[in-house]
Parts: sequence; structure tokens; C-alpha cells
Amino acid sequence: MSETSYMEQELQSQPETWQEAARIGAAIGPLPRPGQRVAVVGCGTSWFMAQSYAALREGVGLGVTDPFAASEAFLGSDRGYDAVVAITRSGTTTEVLRVLDAVKGRIPTVTLIGDPETPAVALSDETIALPFADEKSVVQTRFATTALTLLRAHLGQDTSQAVADAQDALAAPVEKEWVDAEQFSFLGTGWTYGLANEAALKMREASQSWTESYPAMEYRHGPIAIAAPGRVTWLFGQAPEGLEADVVRTGARFVRHARDPLADLVLVQRVALERARARGLDPDNPRSLTRSVMLEPSAAS
Repeated sequence: MSETSYMEQELQSQPETWQEAARIGAAIGPLPRPGQRVAVVGCGTSWFMAQSYAALREGVGLGVTDPFAASEAFLGSDRGYDAVVAITRSGTTTEVLRVLDAVKGRIPTVTLIGDPETPAVALSDETIALPFADEKSVVQTRFATTALTLLRAHLGQDTSQAVADAQDALAAPVEKEWVDAEQFSFLGTGWTYGLANEAALKMREASQSWTESYPAMEYRHGPIAIAAPGRVTWLFGQAPEGLEADVVRTGARFVRHARDPLADLVLVQRVALERARARGLDPDNPRSLTRSVMLEPSAAS
């Protein structure tokens, strides 16, 4: 398929949506204050953005920040959380709604949301709506990265270089070797480990590709055994000493770019799109996926 997809239109718009998100994030708003103990929840892509935000927030010394898949969130009173941040594009994902309902009146909540006309708004104490980053494609691109850009700006980061690097990533060539590769392993450290998880998910969703993701230092503890000619190991952020040489010895392609890691995720989104096209797949409507997972109420509820 060669026609323009929603996924392509949406990922191409990221420099603009990031700029708007940075403006919102830099303002005083309902996001957690320095020193608060915070839980961050999401599902799928939003969970991976939660991982990146948590690592960034703790990394700059603003307080304990724990990321959870919404279905596995441990938010009992003994954990002492002062706030819950939820990330949800649709505002209808069952597991996120259950978390918001369970802590309502006990832990203050703020939700980053794409569609403000959804049930998550009523269940949240505060919401930050990003309708300009909402999407029609099932495969998330700009909502997730825009939400993380907002959170980075709120932490005091200057995201202007990330915006410039995203523009560069949109113009960079998508190499044929990446489109044809048999397998990808995505690696990251600190906040970029969440990006590695998201990169792997994008490849699976859009192009049904065999992809894996690991903390970079863990890669040599077993997973490097799958590295081989015709496969790619893609690193976000700084490379641990000796890792590139270890990968090159396997015959796999080692990829790392100097641009902001979030901008490098934009390039991976483009690779996933081109791999989908090369396989005749519709990246806007992946097999077995919908925009939001909404579970049937249990018999006990």
C-alpha cells in the first residue's frame, strides 16, 4: 500500500504537537509537585511513556515515581503515594478507568488524555487534554510522544532540541536494510528504556515484525544470542562501553543516532510504517487490535 495513511499524517505532525505540548507543560498546572510520591499508570504505549517519565522525574531528584501497567498497579495506602498520573489516549481503556475509580477520594489524580469527551474525565480530579495530538490510527505515534514532551517540559527540560531533531528524523532516509531486516532488538538505559519498549511495540503493531526490547546492559546477559546477520540492534541514548563492538562481532547491524532519543523514536515509527507497506499491511488497522481495550464487566461487579 502506498497511499497516505493516518499513521503517516500523524507521525509527520509531531514537531508541531511537541511545541504546543512544551508550552502547556512549562506552565504551572496540576501535575505533581517536587517531593511528592507519584504512581504513573497506563496501558500499552502509555505504560511505556509512564516508564520514561518515571525515570526522568526520579533522575532529576523530584521524588519517588513508580510506573505501572494499569492492570498491575499496586496503589494501597501503605505505599504512600501523594498523586497518581494516568496516561490514556482514548479515555476509555478499562484498566485505567478501574485505577481512577479505585483511588478516587483517596489519592489525587491527574490524567493526560487525547479525547476529553470520555469517561476518564469524570473519574479524574484533574485532566490535561491534548486533543490536538489525538489520533485516528489505531497505532499510536504522536499522542504518546506529545504527552511525554509535555511531561519533560514540566520537569524543566528544554525540549527545543528534541523538536529540531524530530524534524531531522522526519527527513532522514529510511534504509532498505531496516525495511528488510529479519529481526530488531531495541535497547535503552534510564528513561530511554521506555522508548525501547515502545519502539518494539510499534514494529509489532504496524508491521507484525519480530521485535524485542531490553535495558542496554541486560542485552549481553542472554538476548545478544539472537543477534546475527540480517538483524538489527537499535540503541536509544548513550551506548554502554563495548556494546557496539559486541554486536558488530555477531554480524548484526548496530544502530545509534546522536539526536534526542524521543526524536529517534520518530524514525523508528517511520521504519515501522515502511515495513508495513512492504508487507501489504494496513498500519491504521492492525490485526487483532482496536483503538481502546474495553472489557466486559465482571459477573461480580
